[in-house]
Amino acid sequence: MKREILIQGSQRETRVAILEDDRLVELLVDRPELQRSIGNIYRGKVDAVLPGIQAAFVDIGAEKSAFLHASDLIEPDEDDDEEEGSGNGNGRRGHGHGRGPLPNIQDHVKRGETILVQVTKEPISTKGPRVTTQISLPGRYLVFMPHASRVGVSRKIADRAERSRLRQALNAVLPKDSGGVIVRTVAEGVAAEDLTRELTTLLNQWQKITRKAGFVRPPALVQREASLASGIIRDLFSEKVDHLWVDSKQLYNEIRKYLEEIDPSLLERMTLHEGDAPLFDKFAIEQEIATLHRRRVELPTGGYLIIEPTEALVSIDVNTGRYTGKKDPEKTVFKTNVEAAGEVARQLRLRDIGGIIVIDFIDMDTQSNRDKVLQELRAHLGRDRARTRAFHVSDLGLIEMTRQRVRPSLYQAMTAPCPSCAGTGRVFKPEVVLGRLERALRRVGTNGGERQLTVRLHPEVALHLLEEEPGFLKALRKGTGIDLEIRDDPVMGVDEFRLVARPAGRDVTEKYWVA
Repeated sequence: MKREILIQGSQRETRVAILEDDRLVELLVDRPELQRSIGNIYRGKVDAVLPGIQAAFVDIGAEKSAFLHASDLIEPDEDDDEEEGSGNGNGRRGHGHGRGPLPNIQDHVKRGETILVQVTKEPISTKGPRVTTQISLPGRYLVFMPHASRVGVSRKIADRAERSRLRQALNAVLPKDSGGVIVRTVAEGVAAEDLTRELTTLLNQWQKITRKAGFVRPPALVQREASLASGIIRDLFSEKVDHLWVDSKQLYNEIRKYLEEIDPSLLERMTLHEGDAPLFDKFAIEQEIATLHRRRVELPTGGYLIIEPTEALVSIDVNTGRYTGKKDPEKTVFKTNVEAAGEVARQLRLRDIGGIIVIDFIDMDTQSNRDKVLQELRAHLGRDRARTRAFHVSDLGLIEMTRQRVRPSLYQAMTAPCPSCAGTGRVFKPEVVLGRLERALRRVGTNGGERQLTVRLHPEVALHLLEEEPGFLKALRKGTGIDLEIRDDPVMGVDEFRLVARPAGRDVTEKYWVA
């Protein structure tokens, strides 16, 4: 598979695009206001301990206190098959599932106590960040875990002899009682001297962190995780990547200096983009990024997906659309579903959607076809850096799955609720707005207060009133005894109206409007 990484840097933001076979599969954006915090280490102060939910809240200086669950206090029981860790929250965090009973949170942390924690999940919606006391420091080849005790190797290194070599090399140089190490996939074939050099760097980094944590006053940031571009180079750029394109001279020089130290062989895979056309335009992905948040995603043969994010989960509906096949309906449905399975997996990565996801594939009659669609989905999900799990097709024909969520999706990070619809995506029709207006005006007439009113409406609603229902205004004037004047106001929301008393000009909407 052809794989490329594009890094576009500017004063306002840094964007990283990952392409597989010339198709955009991941987009990461870093701006100052996004305040990326995954991997940051803080000296925090325990605000509250809640035994009822086996959790504590820790003040780390963020807008909301961080959530520390009892499972994040458990030391991981490392074995021969470890997941890779990284500072972006994609590593193992010891959540305690299947590791025996949880400890009582009140036996380990007390209110007012200061503790060292690391962010594993950024604030999402109304929830604050999630933290763990199991600190991990990611490097190029290794992840150092000061509170662990053994050497683990990435599951993705399949060769037994190589796994044994890596484990022996690290066991020989890891100081006793200094912590544990996870060997990352990219370390396969790396010389023992390079592993030793990085381990020494990580040990020194941990010593600096502990020294700094000893004199800072909580809440305080002790260690900041690497920037987006630096983290991508550290975690992803390897022999498995065909090329790296960078359009910023400053970033290019920084990356080049880093590669000269850790892996000079990768320098020939990196290019500074200096053309007139922007980097993302050169690879024809800017237009796709611009349409990234649309509900409807077209499939090549004519079908389409509808992606609907909600507070509890994300629903994805598969439709045949204009693709009608030839003769066999089952083949038509099966082909659409297989095509949709790959696109669903791609969209989850591209939009960075996490949490619970429910996919409504088109109903299929045969069990073998349902199994093939599930296998296709799982095969594409296997390329995802985030942890995923797809369950069997339910009795209702749905596939339920989960995807690791460590930060807000691109949809949440790059958009804000619509001021007109308050985030619902819908506004009231003009007829409904006029019905609400009528009820408000009848309250004015019953009250006997205002006798002259100016009604301010969105131009679309005002036009509907004057052209589609010309008798409505005359009936209102007669029925309420109010001298009404209609004014179109483009500043108003489509389903809003304002009642302004004349001649004083007082806004009396709230006094009379209920629903």
